Amino acid sequence: MNPNKYNEGEQPFISHLIELRNRLLRAILCVLIVFLGLASYANEIYSFLAGPLLQHMPKNSTMIAIDVASPFFTPFKLVLIVSVFISVPYILYQFWAFVAPGLYKRERRMILPLLIASTLLFYMGVAFAYFVVFPLVFGFLTAAAPTGVAVMTDIAKYLDFVLALFFAFGVCFEVPIFTIVLVWTGMITPEGLADKRPYVIVGAFIVGAVLTPPDAISQTLLAVPMWMLFELGLLCSRLFAPKPDSHYPAPDDAETEAPLDRIEHQEDE
Repeated sequence: MNPNKYNEGEQPFISHLIELRNRLLRAILCVLIVFLGLASYANEIYSFLAGPLLQHMPKNSTMIAIDVASPFFTPFKLVLIVSVFISVPYILYQFWAFVAPGLYKRERRMILPLLIASTLLFYMGVAFAYFVVFPLVFGFLTAAAPTGVAVMTDIAKYLDFVLALFFAFGVCFEVPIFTIVLVWTGMITPEGLADKRPYVIVGAFIVGAVLTPPDAISQTLLAVPMWMLFELGLLCSRLFAPKPDSHYPAPDDAETEAPLDRIEHQEDE
């Protein structure tokens, strides 16, 4: 037996760890560069985020900061999150560059478009929440305040609230991707999904009730787009459904035999 056999087996694993470390460092460096570029505009970015609420607050009413350090740390927390948000395409590129060499060609042709589409859908969900949902929700919530109650929201709590809504709408806008993946992997057929449409509609309203504030407006504004996105995903999934009595094309011989040849060569040594 070759005494260097185990060392040769360890080297590829270590090289993968080194590559993973390098790509993580590049992603972190990208976020840091964007953060440093936006840090000087932290207050302006927070004011832009707070715009939908400030427009509906009563006259002479302002936001407040309960914690002593909130006026300083809260805007910078927002800038850090915005930096990650802006860096998502580069972060996904680093992820793709790391995993792509281990995928077959047919898998690369499928996964890359899904990564791009999922990123765009997440951005669309966040934009929908800010430009459509926030004005309606904050208009309703501020108008629902009892007489004699001054509406003055804490800046840190407001940030946590809107980030939760951003995440909820961003994830829910990924419904077409989930639908396509379920059909592509053969876990369910488009016809099977179509039969479950009533359950999907009920589930969308349940998710809307759980992830949004306790008002019918925000619940409906999340549930209806989820339903429409499900219909869009159902329509697109028919293009990716496996054909009856067919299988995925077998990988190229060069893709499958090369690793086996290396293993047999090592065993012969």
